[in-house]
Amino acid sequence: MKPLLIFLVAWLSLSVIHGQTADLLKLTKTIPLPGVKGRFDHFAADVQSKRLFVAALGNNTLEVIDLAKGKRLQSISGLHKPTGVVYLPEVNKIGVANGDDGTFKLFDGASYELLNNLSGIDDADNVRRDPKTKLIYVGYGGGALAILDSTGQQRVGEVKLPAHPESFQLESNGSHIFVNVPDAKQVAVINREKRDLSAKWPMEKCQANFPMALDETNHRLFVGCRRPARLVAFDTGTGKSVTDLGISGDTDDLFYDAALKRIYISCGEGFIDVIDQRDPDHYHLRDRIPSRTGARTSFFSAELNEFYLAFPQRGDQEAEIRVFHPQN
Repeated sequence: MKPLLIFLVAWLSLSVIHGQTADLLKLTKTIPLPGVKGRFDHFAADVQSKRLFVAALGNNTLEVIDLAKGKRLQSISGLHKPTGVVYLPEVNKIGVANGDDGTFKLFDGASYELLNNLSGIDDADNVRRDPKTKLIYVGYGGGALAILDSTGQQRVGEVKLPAHPESFQLESNGSHIFVNVPDAKQVAVINREKRDLSAKWPMEKCQANFPMALDETNHRLFVGCRRPARLVAFDTGTGKSVTDLGISGDTDDLFYDAALKRIYISCGEGFIDVIDQRDPDHYHLRDRIPSRTGARTSFFSAELNEFYLAFPQRGDQEAEIRVFHPQN
């Protein structure tokens, strides 16, 4: 088949998919971020005040967005390759991991003033908080999760890993932490009560495993891979892959919507893939929503029922955050 014909067939197939399933994610708002350069990294949300915190890694800032008004509230500068973000609602504080200087900085959520600067976390990356103990976990360095106290001011331990961790997820009703370790070609499983590595699930068929999401109810872990571009579903009880399916290229974030039983995957190729969970072992690509090349950083808030996609600045197009509302 000639290359032009192959392209036309692929384009028409994509048009059919998107045309039959329009508005699974309905664009409701576009929030401009003028002056923000470079790529974005992770997000966090203040659900009560409807604020979104966006790590503008390439701009060395944390962008604070008022979601109700659809505008930027604050740009916190002086950061050094901000990566992971966590919000502490009990005390209205914001924690930001910085990859360049290996710090975890704590800011006041009202004044945005720096309150604490914890160092010694080289190449700090993803951040998660245990919903029960309130301990904070930071992926860092050549392979470890640093454990911080509930205030984010002191380091209280760590768990070693075989290589640098990317996305990781904590069980809410169990003791496991699942960690993508792409350089080791595996998913590492941590027992966070014992603070040790309890299992390693090899990534043999699909590699470059960066994003991850968890469906704890159905005991399924979803892992996004770039080589090749596939979504892999694991049974968390057995550690075995139950299925995998093709997705768009250059994925960086994925989220599970438990209410609608869907998976949202933001891909730098220029699409948001929407995948339906028919049952724990069967998944179907429902839609492939066009975005923009390089727009691969996203966040889903189940509490606010919104999906956020960061569009980095390109040429004369300013950076922006697009807000989507999931539809039945």
